[in-house]
Amino acid sequence: MTSPPKIADEQYQDHILQGVSRTFALTIPQLPEALRRVIGNAYLLCRITDTIEDDSALTNEQTRVLSDMFAEVVCGNASAEEFAQKLYPLLSNHTIPAEHDLIKNTPAVIRITHSFNPVQRRALERCVRIMAKGMADYQETESLDGLKDLSEMNQYCYYVAGVVGEMLTELFCDYSNDIDAHKSTLMKLSVSFGQGLQMTNILKDIWDDRKRGACWLPQDIFLKNGFNLRDLQPGTSDEKFQAGLAELLAVAKCHLQNALIYTSLIPPQEKGIRRFCLWAIGMAILTLNKINQHRDFSAGSQVKISRRSVKATIITTSLFASHDWILEFLFKLTSRNLPEIDIDKIAFLEVK
Repeated sequence: MTSPPKIADEQYQDHILQGVSRTFALTIPQLPEALRRVIGNAYLLCRITDTIEDDSALTNEQTRVLSDMFAEVVCGNASAEEFAQKLYPLLSNHTIPAEHDLIKNTPAVIRITHSFNPVQRRALERCVRIMAKGMADYQETESLDGLKDLSEMNQYCYYVAGVVGEMLTELFCDYSNDIDAHKSTLMKLSVSFGQGLQMTNILKDIWDDRKRGACWLPQDIFLKNGFNLRDLQPGTSDEKFQAGLAELLAVAKCHLQNALIYTSLIPPQEKGIRRFCLWAIGMAILTLNKINQHRDFSAGSQVKISRRSVKATIITTSLFASHDWILEFLFKLTSRNLPEIDIDKIAFLEVK
């Protein structure tokens, strides 16, 4: 006996989350039941957008057309079936099998998207529209020279992650009046939260990105230290490069401090949402620590945190999820060896 279409779609969403992200497959179930379905769906929409941008077999023009089309699919103005039929045959082996499967089954994901309430749908539509356009813009200027400056890196992080933070905040506020009471502060901090997580990914993935011809590091930070990103080679022990890396580690730490402030504004009784945020912050800080300890690393695998560390982060943050002062102490303790920077010197909330 086959499952009814709606149940089959829900089962597919739960199944594919395990394949495309072990991290989110772990964190999303921590959320209150009323949020799990919409945030799981939102993640898959972002993953589809990311797959379009990431597959090196697509030309810039194809990326732009398919990104725009997918935004229209999410908004209900284009056919999910037609989108899947166009993109699926173009995907290369660079895209993992689970993502191939996700693209093929875009219609199932979109049927769930279109079942949400108007506030939820608007949040998801806005996120995908901004992310799709921003990613396509940046792909057209992708090079090994790096981004022009920290401001441009901020803008890139906004398109990839800051806008996701805004979307999640909209969903949290729609779910809870108590959270909605802090909406304006949370919306500002959410951009910084997203940037902290994205900067951690950028620093971890420096060498993987370079292999495919991309560099998301800001030129100005490194030129100021006397290093040109065009000269960058894996495993470099150049002190000038490592000085620039240290500065970016300090900036990322500042953003993650804002992420903790964001989390502390979530009511203590909302332990599931707090765990969702805290696990991400904890894993990011541990990753930054590994990069800091191995500034001459030459592959992302060398700075990947162990399963044991992930487990310890989950247990500790879950145990103290409601206790702000303990969380603040734990943050200071785990980030104590990271470089420092004057937070007032970073215009990190400026996005165009």
